Amino acid sequence: MAKSRSTEKSAGARKPPGANDVADTMKTAAVTKLPRVVTIPTEPRDLELDFGGRVVRLTNLDKLFWPELNITKRDLLQYYAHVAPFLLPHLAGRAMVMKRYPNGAHGEFFFMKRAPSPRPDWIKTCRIPHGSGNIIDFAIIDDLPSLLWVINLGCIDLNPWYARCDDYDRPDFLHFDLDPVPKATFDQVIETALLVRRGLDGLGMPCYAKTTGSKGIHVYIPIQRGPLQKEVWEFAKSFALGLAAHAPNLVTAEYRVAKRPPNHVLVDYNQNAWGRTLASIYSVRPQPRATVSTPITWDELERGVSLDSFRIDTVPERLQKLGDLWKPLLAQRGRVDLERVG
Repeated sequence: MAKSRSTEKSAGARKPPGANDVADTMKTAAVTKLPRVVTIPTEPRDLELDFGGRVVRLTNLDKLFWPELNITKRDLLQYYAHVAPFLLPHLAGRAMVMKRYPNGAHGEFFFMKRAPSPRPDWIKTCRIPHGSGNIIDFAIIDDLPSLLWVINLGCIDLNPWYARCDDYDRPDFLHFDLDPVPKATFDQVIETALLVRRGLDGLGMPCYAKTTGSKGIHVYIPIQRGPLQKEVWEFAKSFALGLAAHAPNLVTAEYRVAKRPPNHVLVDYNQNAWGRTLASIYSVRPQPRATVSTPITWDELERGVSLDSFRIDTVPERLQKLGDLWKPLLAQRGRVDLERVG
């Protein structure tokens, strides 16, 4: 259990009340049954949490990250503390690309690959050589202290590497990022996701869907480690091009933005390229409603869903009721051997 202590000389200003706003909903959501939930104290503005000697300093907790929703940095940290038991297994052992929003969801952001220095000596790193000759030590986020540390740096969403650090060029899943081209609707995105599923079912490949937390849907396929990242990309490209040929009035696989036809859904295979990342499962996105990239069932997709239903204030309760719908992606059994497909 974490112990907290203030690092302020005097108490900071409290967040203004708002009984009907999203931040208040987060406080009253039924999340008490979630395992090992750490509560971020409601004051002061700066504090330290001590996890058995691993001290995490949390700063500027009253800063509004979504001013229109009255959601503070403290609220964002509390959300991640709630979902950590379900999130962390999906991040363990993977390099983390940091996307930092120091001024909140509507401010400018910057990417940061190299783990910052100085940093706590208990933050693990993953060393990955790059083609440029650079060797980059990425942070690994695999426990609650490291998760709160990286969120405190201003990371709103989390962007892990596709492969684990013990074999960083051999991913253990492939995926498709389904993104609406201008004039396309979310209903068309759902139609495309179901089409992707049928195509993968025909190849004997189980797949899982989640909202992106933005405008689209991610479809992931757990695979056995073996093929290099480039070979996984080649498989994804072939599948996407074949799907676009099968449904030319709905799907495009055209990577060049200017060449994409309007009123279509992009089946983006190129996100499988080496060094690319996507927002992880349970990541809050810097969107107007503080939406979350959330696992959904195929039955839900067939009935129809609204992206705004999956938010920072609703996902913890959904997890309490349904558990981690993506737990099968963590299992070693049932993974697809790409070398035997087709």
